[in-house]
Amino acid sequence: MYLPNNRTQLDAVPAQASKQAAHDSLRGFPRVRLFGALFCCLALTGCPEWLLFADDDDDDDPPAAAPAPGFTPVGGLNDTGITLCGDYAFDDSGSHQNNLDCAAVNATATTAGTDGDGDPVPAGQDAHFGRDAQALAGTLTKTGAGAAGFDFSKVCNSGQTEGEGDCPANPPLGTGANDWACTRDNVSGLIWEVKVNDNTQLRHQNHSYSWYNTDPATNGGSNGTQSGGSCNGDCDTQGFVTAVNAATLCGATDWRLPSATELLSIAHRGAVNPAIDTTYFPNTISSNYWSSSPYAGFSSHAWFVNFNDGRVFADFKSFFDGFPVRLVRAGQ
Repeated sequence: MYLPNNRTQLDAVPAQASKQAAHDSLRGFPRVRLFGALFCCLALTGCPEWLLFADDDDDDDPPAAAPAPGFTPVGGLNDTGITLCGDYAFDDSGSHQNNLDCAAVNATATTAGTDGDGDPVPAGQDAHFGRDAQALAGTLTKTGAGAAGFDFSKVCNSGQTEGEGDCPANPPLGTGANDWACTRDNVSGLIWEVKVNDNTQLRHQNHSYSWYNTDPATNGGSNGTQSGGSCNGDCDTQGFVTAVNAATLCGATDWRLPSATELLSIAHRGAVNPAIDTTYFPNTISSNYWSSSPYAGFSSHAWFVNFNDGRVFADFKSFFDGFPVRLVRAGQ
């Protein structure tokens, strides 16, 4: 699939129907249209890897490299973080709002409500379903804590989870063995790198990296650009992965660049600037973060997630001065 410009924008919007029904409606299709499918699934619980690489037409596009393997969630998929409702202003007030308390405007999973401007608030919005709705109702059980339906735990440099062994119950962010350095997602089972605000450190929040992967099996047909970012060391994604593994962050040496699906799973789309739970992901700048997923349409492009508002884009792997990176590893 070829686009008229060099950037693909896929906006995540609240779903207006049951998430399960939406997922069921996609089953059995031999191929899907990229924009429609991604637009739908990104608004729900994340896209399966095959959707990120789906073609949408029947022309003679060059064959794309096979996508990197995805992950199998330990406990399930994260919700979006959206706990508020939006109205439908159309010909009424013309004042669109997407920050309405669903209960206050009498909007439920099956019944539409009305906001203070007299505009209808559709029934069955994102906030009415899934983990976020359970958290809002006080019926969701969590292993750790987190905003809305998210469930996170802090992990010390030693690799122990908070409250385990010598890792304290609420470890401070730091470089000591019993200091916090990683965050475990108790829903997906993935463990994430946590950024620091110290430009002398390997994991400084403002370091940037060009997309670079020399493995032809997973790079989509193009290595990208070596050391095209701004950091202390090898300022590309492959070099950063190597450096973090050499440092045995949180006692592990299997750190890697996350797929677009994995990275999107921690985007809090009920928050902006940044669109993430900053209690468990401090020092997150409102910027684009590279994923490992090459873009099937152009070998020169790769997917990234914008953590200002949780949207997904594709752009040049050699993007000027690079983007930040947040590494991931499999759960324990």
